Amino acid sequence: MLDWEQLFATRSSRMRASEIRELLKLLDQPDIISFAGGIPDPALFPDAAFKEAYSDIFSGQQVNAALQYSVSEGYKPLREWIAKDVAKIGIDCTPDNVFITSGSQQALDYLGKLFLSPKDTALVTWPTYLGALSAFNAYEPNYDQLSLNGNRTPEAYRDTAAKIGGSVKFAYLSADFSNPTGETVDLAGREKLLALADELDIAILEDAAYQHLRYDGEAIPPIMALDIARRGGIENTRTIYSGSFSKTLAPGLRVGFVIAAMPVIRKLVLMKQAADLHSSTINQIAIEHVASRGFDAQVAKIRAVYSKRRDAMLAALDKYMPKNATWTRPEGGMFVWVTLPEGMDGAELLAKSIATEKVAFVPGKAFYADGSNANTLRMSFSCADETMIDEGIKRLGRLISNAIRAAA
Repeated sequence: MLDWEQLFATRSSRMRASEIRELLKLLDQPDIISFAGGIPDPALFPDAAFKEAYSDIFSGQQVNAALQYSVSEGYKPLREWIAKDVAKIGIDCTPDNVFITSGSQQALDYLGKLFLSPKDTALVTWPTYLGALSAFNAYEPNYDQLSLNGNRTPEAYRDTAAKIGGSVKFAYLSADFSNPTGETVDLAGREKLLALADELDIAILEDAAYQHLRYDGEAIPPIMALDIARRGGIENTRTIYSGSFSKTLAPGLRVGFVIAAMPVIRKLVLMKQAADLHSSTINQIAIEHVASRGFDAQVAKIRAVYSKRRDAMLAALDKYMPKNATWTRPEGGMFVWVTLPEGMDGAELLAKSIATEKVAFVPGKAFYADGSNANTLRMSFSCADETMIDEGIKRLGRLISNAIRAAA
């Protein structure tokens, strides 16, 4: 029998199944209260708007273009809409600075491919988005902890990377309502990151998947907006901004985007031509139809629902969780991050929770590049109503309290 493993590239050994994707299977079990998948509530999808958009496409003159090959950069009217939309938050760019991807996950894969050689270092937050680690892993990098509190010098980052035989290439983070913690980087932290990137002469990858999902607090300019303001234009910046319509309109259409200076865009276009030629033409056209006709109203609708669910989860945590557990209090997004007492294991707790309490969540260990901090959990409030949230946290609080007592 052929030994496939000996034929696979060495990078394949770093590929791991996503714990989150596996846990999504639990959503099909009606008796499970799931806080696991960080996915939008399908009841909030603008399905009528998409039905109208596709009907217009098939009944009008766009149908042939919609079903045909298209340019790798992406559907121009959609890129024009994105450029106008991000201008509202200080990102002054042209449609040529916008590149359409098949979801923001493809953007992460392309950016990892573009910047990382084996042994190069990617600076990531501790914890960070699991999908980013999965995308970057194929390019065999080293990870170092990105710190914005001033306790690491540029020389320390350089020295760590040099010992392994590579160099620091970029810092990756989600500055607003991050996955998995729900936390937001304050203005001072964003400015510190820009200063660090200048010192190291590296790129900044700003993942803005949750940019539109702010429920309270003051909005902070994106890192790219600060970079543009400091340098006088996008062509002088080192920040690369990625976004998605998955959390606002519909994830199934797989439409995301990258905004960057033209040298980066030109390389991404070459990658697209080699990988899948272009993202789905008809889906790009449909996204532009729906976004141009009612994006702000759709965002307002989902904010109203998710903010209530966030409030319900925080209230339930306050009510049912033991005092020696702590959690984040996000101003937006889809996630709350729970830290349990040292020595507890989120994966073991999940197995018990599924078996006895019928509540699902994501163990936090997977979000750490070094596999540490097993005593953490990620919980999403996006797909459970307030009643389910209260009941689920009640069950989970009972389980955790019992586990703490048993360990004492």
